[in-house]
Amino acid sequence: MASRRSWVRIPSAPPILTSAPILAKRALISVLVVLGLLYAGDFLYFRVRMLHPAPAYPLESLKTLRVLAIPEKNGKTEYEVDAQNPEQTITCVHSLFPHSGYSPCWYVKPRINQPIPM
Repeated sequence: MASRRSWVRIPSAPPILTSAPILAKRALISVLVVLGLLYAGDFLYFRVRMLHPAPAYPLESLKTLRVLAIPEKNGKTEYEVDAQNPEQTITCVHSLFPHSGYSPCWYVKPRINQPIPM
């Protein structure tokens, strides 16, 4: 004789929805953790390169003229080379983030030739 089994259907639980503030908090924490890990990795890589530095690696010195932007009364700007200190040397670091008080070269190089406002 074949027995019939009756399957009891258990209703599934409704999906748990997370509220927007909790999702925002989790996303913020995730971004901060990723940035922290990225900075720590960049710092360790910088320190390892500082153990055996080659010329211009990981630090680089850039020389440029100091150009002063002097505003005039008529609204125009006059540009002059600084007479007291005509050359400036800027040291930058080859990394994503600033380290040891030096700005990253990717940030410094495009801005090195900008005049200094007075």
